[in-house]
Amino acid sequence: MNRARLDARTADAPGAPLPEPPGGAASTAPDATASSAASAASAASASAVPAATGGGGRLTSVALVIGGVVSLQFGAAVAVLLFPRAGALGVVTLRLVLAAVVLLVACRPRLRGHARADWLLVCVFGAALAGMNTLFYQAIDRIPLGAAVTLEFLGPLVLSVATSRRLVSLVWAALALGGVFLLGRSGFDSLDPAGAGFALAAGALWASYILLSARTGQRFPKADGLALAMSVAAVLSIPLGVASKGAALLDPVTIGLGAAVALMSSVLPYTLELLALRRLPASGFAVLMSLEPAAGAAAGFLLLSQSLSAAEGVAILLVVVASVGAVRTSSSRGGPSRPTPDPVPPEE
Repeated sequence: MNRARLDARTADAPGAPLPEPPGGAASTAPDATASSAASAASAASASAVPAATGGGGRLTSVALVIGGVVSLQFGAAVAVLLFPRAGALGVVTLRLVLAAVVLLVACRPRLRGHARADWLLVCVFGAALAGMNTLFYQAIDRIPLGAAVTLEFLGPLVLSVATSRRLVSLVWAALALGGVFLLGRSGFDSLDPAGAGFALAAGALWASYILLSARTGQRFPKADGLALAMSVAAVLSIPLGVASKGAALLDPVTIGLGAAVALMSSVLPYTLELLALRRLPASGFAVLMSLEPAAGAAAGFLLLSQSLSAAEGVAILLVVVASVGAVRTSSSRGGPSRPTPDPVPPEE
């Protein structure tokens, strides 16, 4: 959630074409909600500052992107550790409310002068954000983080393949399906079926989030539409969080831990992405973001003691390779793709 994570990096480009996921579109998982949301400004910075050609600058930018990916996924792992105190629904509420506050303060969106259709789009976008993050957190509450991120990543990957007109895209689809088959053969019997279903549903909403983000960017300046949509998502999540944990969400320790999750999953990834996009080509940025399933698996192993079998490791690798291939295919078809909608993550 976010994610993410996290992802609206086209939100500041009115009239921009629909993104080409996962690199040209949503690069961060749901957990990157605020990251993906706030990073709408990173596209503007990326276009405003010429790309550096020095090798040292590129290597630094690569390190920044990888640092953002690692922070995002480890933020998701910390969120899992917070579940006993606040519950999955409670953590979603904390994340979305904090993200909305940050975005409203940073963007100060204009409320007047928008048509009814614009507000309807914002409400639908916000509902997609809330649903995406809720489903993802329900998934990681039931199945290992690496498996959840991998299954969720299929959403933007399928969208990327579906919108491509090149036969080679079928190769990437086959690799992704092979990864899912391996996960199913080695792990679905031990994975909670509901958790796997939640992850796949979160991926479907992630794909819709990509399309909604592009359309919102066409109707609202900069990240205004995203800030308003995040506010809608926060409002929608509050009843679920309160019903789940009630007053426990107001506990200072819980709020502090929620802020730490928001920092790791939102503020830090966004800042690192913002700096990296000033020097790194968008296509290269998108490829690096395809490492998220592997980073999620590493975070789950190190913080949550979620071990992987050899087959599950190969499955995650296949999905990563398929994502990289889809990004490169999109880039070669239409020029360098621009980074677009975390997630959230804002995810994770």
